[in-house]
Amino acid sequence: MSTKIGAHVDQTDPIAEAVARETTLVQFFRGAPRGSTGPVVRCAGGAAAVGGGAGAAGVDLYVHAPYIVNVATTNNRIRIPSRKLLQQHMDAAAEIGAKGLIVHGGHVNKDDDPAVGFDNWRKAVEATDLKIPLLIENTAGGDNAMARHLDRIAGVWDAISSVEGADDVGFCLDTCHAWAGGIELGDAVEKVRAITGRIDLVHANDSRDDFDSGADRHANFGQGHLPADEFAGVVREAGAPVICETPGGAAEHLADFAWLRDHL
Repeated sequence: MSTKIGAHVDQTDPIAEAVARETTLVQFFRGAPRGSTGPVVRCAGGAAAVGGGAGAAGVDLYVHAPYIVNVATTNNRIRIPSRKLLQQHMDAAAEIGAKGLIVHGGHVNKDDDPAVGFDNWRKAVEATDLKIPLLIENTAGGDNAMARHLDRIAGVWDAISSVEGADDVGFCLDTCHAWAGGIELGDAVEKVRAITGRIDLVHANDSRDDFDSGADRHANFGQGHLPADEFAGVVREAGAPVICETPGGAAEHLADFAWLRDHL
């Protein structure tokens, strides 16, 4: 079975964006990427038009939660609104029939015990009505990130594994974040699967920066620092749908799709 490859697109008309990229897979925000307000509907016809249009066109939708969501933090003024925002975006993603909601792993403060962050993730999963899969994404930077290093990802998974609804929590593996975060790509899929038991989605991105730089700066395929064979190997071994979050529009994404298919 060939790998399904799509892209992150503007939320105004995701079905048209999918058509422009000759794909049946897109991801988008349902609000401001860095905003703390709830989801909005930018598409003419509202959420029903997005969901219905996707169904008619055979397009799979994924929604990315705002970057500001941090359910791990010990700061109540961030954690409590983050849980509320996570539920709002979960509801909005389910409303349009999305296949999953992607959320970053978050972080704790410099002097905090990471175990508190792991437990806060447990509480967040318990508190959230998971109407569709919640996909936790590995992140590139931060010494106290919950999903940068493999041992921290393991801590999150250990904490949430016994919670009701844990089966609805999956993993999104970002290649740029793994590289920049210090995870070797050669055996990344094997090591992540050993922890989570699953990889539900791949964010395929080249990296503008060096290995373990901690910098989250995406590049188009073949124009960054990722070794081409290892990059393609992650996609091949993960066997999951692929979303490209690379710079540019439809033309650049089509070029990235072609590059990846050539290397697969």
